[in-house]
Amino acid sequence: MRITILSIITLLLISIGHAQTVNQLDANGERHGVWKKNYEGTNILRYEGEFFHGKEIGEFKFYKKYQNKAILSATKLFNKDNQIAEVTFLASNGKVISQGKMNGKKHIGKWVYYHNNSNQIMTLEHYNDNGLLDGESVVYYADGQIAEKRHYNKGLLEGEAKWYSENGTLIKSYIYVNNELHGEAKFYDETGKLILKGRYKRDKKDGVWTHYKDGKVSEEKDYTIRSKNPYKKK
Repeated sequence: MRITILSIITLLLISIGHAQTVNQLDANGERHGVWKKNYEGTNILRYEGEFFHGKEIGEFKFYKKYQNKAILSATKLFNKDNQIAEVTFLASNGKVISQGKMNGKKHIGKWVYYHNNSNQIMTLEHYNDNGLLDGESVVYYADGQIAEKRHYNKGLLEGEAKWYSENGTLIKSYIYVNNELHGEAKFYDETGKLILKGRYKRDKKDGVWTHYKDGKVSEEKDYTIRSKNPYKKK
């Protein structure tokens, strides 16, 4: 019996010792060890995780305050070598909203966003090391069919962009240059037949735009952008 009591006391002392190590600073005033923080003025947990001499390591959990409860809203998995973390954002019901990597507050690499109440991918994006959209961006319908395709270069839309109907039919296409509509644009009906074609110049319609009906030209409008003549008499 005496041994049992001593064992219990020992365990309690160990537990108290561990509890006392929460929210500690090292000799340089840096956070070190397990940290837990509540929302100010409450007992509702805001985040919990472990620091190694001021650097986050391992898994951190972040909570949002909802109806006086702490609801897990995000997790970040850190390492000792850099600030890059594998991040997952969560809905109140625990479903994954999005996931990818972050360097500090910047999104980097591939990021995946999901449809509500589904594990189906809604959006797939790519970011460069500076946190700017870079490369192909694709949006999907709930059944997995592609809805949009665009391309980014250092945060700016560049090249051809396409939109599709739910049955996979191309419904419109644009050309972007330096984040502006600049080049040929085409629009199609639900069967894939061309109904309108024209060009953009620096985000504005330019030249002749042609409307089609049953495969034949039905109307033409001229949007030619003409520069003003500074020598023209008023």
